[in-house]
Amino acid sequence: MIKGGINIKDSITNFYDELSVEYHLIFDDWYQTLSQQGQILDEFIRSPRVHFELKSKTLLDASCGIGTQAIGLARLGYDVTATDISPQSVARGAKEAEKAGVTINFGVADFRTLQDDVEGEFSIVLSADNAIPHLLTDEDLAAACRNMHAKLSEGGLLLITIRDYDHHVQLKEHATTPRVLDDGKRVVFQVWDWSNDDRIYTVNHFILIECEGKWNTSVQRTNYRALLRDEFSQILSAAGFDNIDWHMPADSGYYQPIVTAKKGKLKTVR
Repeated sequence: MIKGGINIKDSITNFYDELSVEYHLIFDDWYQTLSQQGQILDEFIRSPRVHFELKSKTLLDASCGIGTQAIGLARLGYDVTATDISPQSVARGAKEAEKAGVTINFGVADFRTLQDDVEGEFSIVLSADNAIPHLLTDEDLAAACRNMHAKLSEGGLLLITIRDYDHHVQLKEHATTPRVLDDGKRVVFQVWDWSNDDRIYTVNHFILIECEGKWNTSVQRTNYRALLRDEFSQILSAAGFDNIDWHMPADSGYYQPIVTAKKGKLKTVR
């Protein structure tokens, strides 16, 4: 259990505001990734393993970034509302959606205040790409889960993807394998600095680009919690979710573990 009143909003906002201009450079081909991720997630939502009847395609992407999942899903007919804590990411996402020819309702919102920040209810609430572990304390995670629960319609589906922290805390890696792209002219990697208790780590995110024989380096820093599956399942259950299931990449086809849950009644805390 991790407690404490850590104010992380500004640090996360700054990280993604700075990264928003270059976020597509993380991928070999970001525009191709839009279609791939949308297709994979749509097939997963409809698959028998999720046990979810897709009666309505209203979807809230609560950590949309520049639209990596939202745009692909909108292309497949989902009625997407997309929010993020980073105003610059949201602004770029809106421009990219316009270029892609899809209509998405974009806005700035915090996981922990979705009930106040976003109108309406949704059949699906999505958060992909390891966004939730930016919340470092049990209190913040619980608040986020309660707010996502509040935005789901009855029987709605929660779908969250995070890194495989059960694996990472055992290995305690200090860097990701560099990805060499554009015929060696672009390199992307991360350096991880673990806290003494191995529960919080700082990511130093590097993008190196070669231009006319010189290397330009961009680096951003942010913190994550090494969120284990059992502890996150307990937090989801306490927020009122049931039918909590974990789906590993070998089964789902997605590159990160996925947790799904259904909306139940909010449990009374005494």
